[in-house]
Amino acid sequence: MDRNLALEMVRVTEAAALAAARFLGKGNPVDADHAAVSAMATAIKGVAMKGRIVIGESPDKEQALLYPGCFVGSGDGTRVDIALDALDCRKSLINGRPNAISALAMGLENTFLEYPSPFMKMIGVGAEAAGNINLKNSVFDNLVKIAGAKREYVEDLTVAVLNRERHTSLIEEVRGAGARIVILDEGDLSAAISTGIPKAGIDVIMGTGSSAQGIIAAAALRCLGGDFQGKFIHPKEIELEEDDSFSLKSCSERFSVEGKNIRMEDQDEDISGQFEKVYSAEEIVSGDNVMFATTGVSQTPFLKGTIFKPGGALTHSMVLRSKSGTIRFLRTQHFFDKTPDYS
Repeated sequence: MDRNLALEMVRVTEAAALAAARFLGKGNPVDADHAAVSAMATAIKGVAMKGRIVIGESPDKEQALLYPGCFVGSGDGTRVDIALDALDCRKSLINGRPNAISALAMGLENTFLEYPSPFMKMIGVGAEAAGNINLKNSVFDNLVKIAGAKREYVEDLTVAVLNRERHTSLIEEVRGAGARIVILDEGDLSAAISTGIPKAGIDVIMGTGSSAQGIIAAAALRCLGGDFQGKFIHPKEIELEEDDSFSLKSCSERFSVEGKNIRMEDQDEDISGQFEKVYSAEEIVSGDNVMFATTGVSQTPFLKGTIFKPGGALTHSMVLRSKSGTIRFLRTQHFFDKTPDYS
């Protein structure tokens, strides 16, 4: 896979971030999301690749772009699979809060695991604690091992957890272990990436969230040398909460929502084993040639948000490659009197 694709990817996330950032604090998540998706769809057309989206946006009557199964790119070059979220944390963005990003992960064909449920129990850490997590262990045991690997006390760790009723006992276990907690209304993708950035201030992400975002997070942590484990939760075991509807945006058409329940199409084969297995980062995102790009829309622990200036804007992005281990931070000046070249 051409390493230059990594820098082409960031032009795509920049386009989405520039479009979405106009909606900071304006209270309309649908318009913000549509703007990000449209901009990303336009920018990705000119990338020299034969891309297939495996995790993407949900098609609707107004906008059927970047949905799972569609093909993107110029049609020339390498065949790749793509997992993306044009605008993660849209609710935070339209309420003027942090952690909104645009993100895109890429790998060769069949890099990303096909998920049997919209929800996944997960745990993720950065490079210092890689190899020291196990979803089968208790919260306490995991935090003790993570702290030991980082040569810190458990009391020094910061754990990110989504603010969901299903996490009540998890939060109490983290508190009981003595660790600090960041409780998120949304933004588990941004938080998961933050675990791989030493100065971002988050050491661990735990809890049950979106499978799509979990897989994208696993791609980022693989590039950062971190670690991630996931266990898919059967839809029958999840009762949807108010903010979970945002997590279902990237799901395939195999899943539908009825009230507080998720339905999935009948499976021709027995998939019960997929709900018992704990998947490693390498099983969720396979191969040694994974690329990841993200651009800040609003402020995040590891990236500044998009800043508008007279006649232009500044974007702040991060580009990662698993093969080389490179981590690039880009500060890009955009001029609105010049038309972007996405050809």
